[in-house]
Amino acid sequence: MGAMAHTLNKTAIVVVTYKRRELLAGLFDSILQLTQAPWRVVVVDNEHSAETEAMTRQFGERVTGRWGRTIIDGDGGQGRVVYLPQERNGGGAGGFSAGVKKAYDLGANWFWVMDDDVAVEPKGLDLLAKWTDRYQVIQGSRLDYDGGPFYWQYQFLTSLGIPNPIAPAALGASGRHAMNTMCFEGAFFSRQVVERIGLPDPRFFIYWDDTIYGYLASKVTQPVVVSDVVMRRTREIANWDMGGLRQLNSTSDMNRYHIMRNRGYMARYFMVHGDYRPALFALGTAATAAKELIRLVAVDRKHLFTGIPQLFHGWLDSRKLLHDPDWRPMPPLR
Repeated sequence: MGAMAHTLNKTAIVVVTYKRRELLAGLFDSILQLTQAPWRVVVVDNEHSAETEAMTRQFGERVTGRWGRTIIDGDGGQGRVVYLPQERNGGGAGGFSAGVKKAYDLGANWFWVMDDDVAVEPKGLDLLAKWTDRYQVIQGSRLDYDGGPFYWQYQFLTSLGIPNPIAPAALGASGRHAMNTMCFEGAFFSRQVVERIGLPDPRFFIYWDDTIYGYLASKVTQPVVVSDVVMRRTREIANWDMGGLRQLNSTSDMNRYHIMRNRGYMARYFMVHGDYRPALFALGTAATAAKELIRLVAVDRKHLFTGIPQLFHGWLDSRKLLHDPDWRPMPPLR
């Protein structure tokens, strides 16, 4: 297949950032090393800070110097970098929802989404492009902070509402494996998918939002995870090494709350698609709570007495969401 066949048409990189300018600077530097130019880079600033705006403007000048301007977008602009400040911090979920919407409205055909604590590999877009003639959702592989492979659970056990903890890390000779989930740390998906399943749900705030977006995508196409390494993590996180590639990372009490609360949203989406199994889902909720208790003891012991109440309050609020008569799923865009 010729090189031209691997050139992507109107790819938008969507970056969500919040008060981590040092990490964002590293990501900007790595984007400038890409061997294929992105059509747009949408920087969603959940802090809405003058410093991040200035950084993004300077980055835009460097991008223009590297690749020049492009065809006019939906806003009438030709610059590749778009700054999108948010009036309030909507978390990762709100940021990705706003960023994908902006890129969609500008006219993007492909979306590569990521947080600010990663760096893209120079050939990242080229490696993703080679799969786009067959797949509409592609999750590239990542390297961890220490340079080793990062294990990600790409199979989701829908009946329990938990990732498959024993999904094999090796993807085999084909270099790919079917998946039914997604991770917004590097997920790559097409405009057609966004049109059919809508925008990421901002109500999640943080956690499970990308899982559900991948689940919804699997209802309209076959997502795949591929062995091609397209990015690396740049933030060191305390963890408990569980042997081999698997590890249990540290997290915050805010995350703990949303891990439990957002299972209410998860269940509602499963109900819409006929995949909700109350007894099994309750078992999955118990398993999730147990995992978080293990995380508290093994990695975050100093938060033991604050973390447990957050897990409990999150579970209580998930019950309210489960029975909310006003809840509706995110609508398709077409």
